[in-house]
Amino acid sequence: MEQRSIAADFWDDSDAARAAMQRLSSRQRTIEVWRGLEARVLDAVDLLVLADDEELADDLSLEAKAIADELERRSFELAFAGPYDNRPAVVAIYAGAGGIDSQDWVEMLLRMYQRWAERSGFDVDLLDIVEGEEAGFKSATLEVRGEAEGGGAYGWLRSEHGVHRLVRISPFDQNHARHTSFARVEIMPETEGAAEVEIGDDDIKVDVFRASGNGGQNVQKNSTAVRITHLPTGFVVSCQNERSLRRNRESAMRVLEARLLMLAEQEREAERLSIRGEHIEAGWGNQIRSYVLQPYRMVKDLRTQHETSDADRVLDGDIEQFLRASLQEQISQQARQEAVA
Repeated sequence: MEQRSIAADFWDDSDAARAAMQRLSSRQRTIEVWRGLEARVLDAVDLLVLADDEELADDLSLEAKAIADELERRSFELAFAGPYDNRPAVVAIYAGAGGIDSQDWVEMLLRMYQRWAERSGFDVDLLDIVEGEEAGFKSATLEVRGEAEGGGAYGWLRSEHGVHRLVRISPFDQNHARHTSFARVEIMPETEGAAEVEIGDDDIKVDVFRASGNGGQNVQKNSTAVRITHLPTGFVVSCQNERSLRRNRESAMRVLEARLLMLAEQEREAERLSIRGEHIEAGWGNQIRSYVLQPYRMVKDLRTQHETSDADRVLDGDIEQFLRASLQEQISQQARQEAVA
């Protein structure tokens, strides 16, 4: 096999180079796993010739089951074949229709994703929150980093993009009426180095302000919060969760870069739907998943039809069942497309 030399300027962008080497190492591990599985199959086929021996036949049967189980597990990892599936994810949640209840719903979803990420072994950083006037958050942004079972945070979470609908007895309604509220979730992959997204100094406006809070020690006395406006697109990103102005600016830039990367991908029609999907309003008829707490308890994904009656467990972070159902549906779709081709 022809060996390709590394370009002379490969290490000029150290972040991009490091990311490329990590991807290469990950691909090499994957190749080694599949080659090992192939070797086990070939060895089993050779043993099949000697299967007249009863004891050997039993051993061969056990090996065949082990290979089948390993194949099923590894086949699931093929769902993480997207160009950004091994990357960290930026998760942004916005209140939609529903007033105070929708802002409370943002806070509930934020906790759900944080709990899932922490239990799954991912690192989670809360980058920014905009508090509601009476309760909950108007918006919240967090960063999820790490890898689990073959996929990065973005690969696991990308199917969460869309509108999430909550039906419950409102704790903010004195008449105890049932309310429906909506929140929009955006999942964006982080960039790998400056080469992917170019942002000129003249393209951004940076405002510094004091971090907001509920008072006491939560309120910064110094102006450490950062708001960055990307003038060509009008994107506005803020970060106030860090105590350092520099770190808040770095975090805000990462979110802005992720948004610009998404925008660039949306302009490539062939990849647009696989990365983010259409921008849709957080309101009636657009939800991807419904969380019903009253008059019955049910969480149902409207794309895969996966559902569970244990809504409390889901809201406490047990969303892996929905993530797996979405990934399995993706694998099934790919298989159907390959069969047709």
